[in-house]
Amino acid sequence: MDLDPQVPKYKNSDSLSFAYPSVRDRWPAIITQIIDDVHRTISELPSSTDPSKVSEGKSILSTLAALKYEMQHNRKLTPLEDDGYDDIKLYNDELQQRTEADLDGARGEVPQWHDVEWLYSECYMYRRIYGVFARSTQWKTYDFFNRQKISTFRSSKPAVLELCAKYKEIITTIRESNEVVKDVNDPKKVAEAERVLFIEMAEICLWGNATDLSLLTNMTYEDIQKLQGSNARKESEKNILVNDLGQAFATLHQAKEGNKSNRRVDIVLDNAGFELFVDLVLAGYLLATGLATEVVLHPKSLPWFVSDVLPSDFAELLNAMRDPKAFYEISTDEKEPVLLSDTEAGDIKFLFEHWSQLHSDGKIVLRPNRFWTHAGSFWRMPKIAPELFNDLKQSELVIFKGDLNYRKLIGDAAWDPTTSLQEAIGPLGKSSGLRVLALRTCKGDTVVGLPKGKDEELRQQQGGSTDARRWAWKGKWAVVEFSDGQSS
Repeated sequence: MDLDPQVPKYKNSDSLSFAYPSVRDRWPAIITQIIDDVHRTISELPSSTDPSKVSEGKSILSTLAALKYEMQHNRKLTPLEDDGYDDIKLYNDELQQRTEADLDGARGEVPQWHDVEWLYSECYMYRRIYGVFARSTQWKTYDFFNRQKISTFRSSKPAVLELCAKYKEIITTIRESNEVVKDVNDPKKVAEAERVLFIEMAEICLWGNATDLSLLTNMTYEDIQKLQGSNARKESEKNILVNDLGQAFATLHQAKEGNKSNRRVDIVLDNAGFELFVDLVLAGYLLATGLATEVVLHPKSLPWFVSDVLPSDFAELLNAMRDPKAFYEISTDEKEPVLLSDTEAGDIKFLFEHWSQLHSDGKIVLRPNRFWTHAGSFWRMPKIAPELFNDLKQSELVIFKGDLNYRKLIGDAAWDPTTSLQEAIGPLGKSSGLRVLALRTCKGDTVVGLPKGKDEELRQQQGGSTDARRWAWKGKWAVVEFSDGQSS
């Protein structure tokens, strides 16, 4: 707590914050989804299954139901039970600190679900849920969000097919001509083409399924020039309130032009499924163009915030792409499958083979760390996880994906929205040795880096009371913010 920014934090008791409906409505619904998933898994177990697994599953269901009851009835938070992992002590020590000095000034009161800080309680909830499974014998490695992750990736088939075809064209062009376009030899034009495609792919990573993939047309310089000035691009960019992608590209391009031998890019991942797919599209592009020589992916170590990436999700994604017809051509509860053409299946397999080779060659690396599922902000990293912090300093650019990573970067604090990202990320900002790029669609209250008056303008547009920052709750708006902690 003492390492976090000394700025007021959002609390579950604040009726003007998105924390308020989260603890009362969203989180109980998530626990219900987990209960339904485990119940379905139990019902699908073969008759030869060890009866103890069924018994353990039913016990887990009972424990989860009790947790949901506690939350809905505003009971006190209880210490996490030991499940063999060191972070349990960190969670419980922080709960004890909050008991000894409540943020409202009361002394000796154990925090209750509806009154505690939003970020701590949300992380506490997911960590407590995981502990229920981790303490079991036969459910230890069970990902209670896996079924949902697979379903959402399967439903993204149209976007996957379209992007696979375009990615294959990009990589094939680079292999044939060693450039992203094959119709020009002017280094400045080639660099401009690289820049435009980098921005396009980064924005696909930002928006996920919401991106208009039709922007990526053909791989000639003329077409890329059209892409740069297209109305469709302007439409896709109008809701990005701050867009520093140009600075991020300049950093990577400068390292490439300087023939720096190790040009590493790190991506702190957010969601599995299609978002992981587009993260790999960006990673493959960076490696193919030489803007990076290595991409390090940072997944979570435990099921987290419904759809966050685990190492197993990377393997599962590649397995789906290894045999795309087997993955996609199945009946679902909603409708009959649509068959893939041989061309479509071949495009998907092209990506599977390319990414598998990059992984085998050590150019795409997975590096999970328990720090990413700690309760507090990333301000704590230099003290709590110094090895991770020093490792990230070796990177040319560290990309933090998604709303939660953004909230943790700036401590989920109620900053003045015009505060710079570099100031709001504290020890990860100025003179930290880190170059940070945050890709975030806004799904929570906290935000920084906005032009003066922009927050007030958006509050006026949102309808209803302007006291709450509701415009930032639904993912309509985004920020892409860069901090150069390696500059003097």
